[in-house]
Amino acid sequence: ATVRQSAASGQRCFISTPNLNFLMAAQTDPAFRESVVHSDLSLTDGMPLVWLARLLRLPIRERVSGAGLFEQLCAQPGPPVSVYFFGGPPGIAERAADAVNRAAHAGVVCRGGIDPGAGSVADMSSEAQVQAINQSQAQFVVVALGAKKGQKWIELNRSRLTAPVLCHLGAVVNFAAGSVDRAPPQWQRWGLEWLWRIKEEPALWRRYGQDGARFLGFICTHLLPHAVFVRRNVSGMAQPAQLSRAVTPGGPRLVLGGAWTREGLAPLRQALKEVFLVEVARELRLDLAAVTHVDSHFIGLVMLARSAFGQGLQVESASPAVRKIFCYHAADYLLTS
Repeated sequence: ATVRQSAASGQRCFISTPNLNFLMAAQTDPAFRESVVHSDLSLTDGMPLVWLARLLRLPIRERVSGAGLFEQLCAQPGPPVSVYFFGGPPGIAERAADAVNRAAHAGVVCRGGIDPGAGSVADMSSEAQVQAINQSQAQFVVVALGAKKGQKWIELNRSRLTAPVLCHLGAVVNFAAGSVDRAPPQWQRWGLEWLWRIKEEPALWRRYGQDGARFLGFICTHLLPHAVFVRRNVSGMAQPAQLSRAVTPGGPRLVLGGAWTREGLAPLRQALKEVFLVEVARELRLDLAAVTHVDSHFIGLVMLARSAFGQGLQVESASPAVRKIFCYHAADYLLTS
């Protein structure tokens, strides 16, 4: 529904599809991590992330894969969304475009496809390539360059593209072209689509193996300790959230206290908006000295604020317990002191 609305209205919708590969890449590549934070919509495209959400009591109920999104767009009636494929193995984008149009789906029509060839993101961002996409008047550009390169390509070119909906959906191009078969529904429900992908594309075993090994370490050093910590830090979580504002020579300052969790974030969200949009301030200090607990929703909001304020956001004076929570979330880079 969001994709269709954005396609019809022209409102920008940059979609990311975090999976296990995204999770591990984000630990070592800040630019890649920020591309996910900058996204307008993030789909949990990986059963391991759904399982972790359940472990950490996060409200993510099911996997929504990029391939599933595209299949639903194709199947649903209504004004068709026009699509352009960019990337994939040689010749696959063109084959995918032809196959989509031959299938005469109710919800999608393809306006073309192009293989930009091998090279850097800059090589794939020439004026001629961008103009070819724009001249197609496509509403949805499906990028297939590999997760890191695809996210970087979208970040670099989204201001130049007229298509409102942008997303890296690498496997979708292969599925649409018929060069790779998608896993049967039962395999998807079991969380074994990755194993089917290895069967179809044996070269993937190396990437999956590396991500899996790193992920096991991440579980031991971050996720399990955090799950235990959350269940033990009952007293800190019981403190009511507090917020006050001050103006200092260094700019606006928000002083927080108590426990900041999903249910009580509205005042902080509003205060951040007022500073950024009403006061048009680009520097802000968040004082966490009196904060007793934060959850992932609070940290996510700080990530978004960091995306807006950039280096002008200073998150300071966090207690050792709160700093530990940021570390468990691999988000200690947000803390300035």
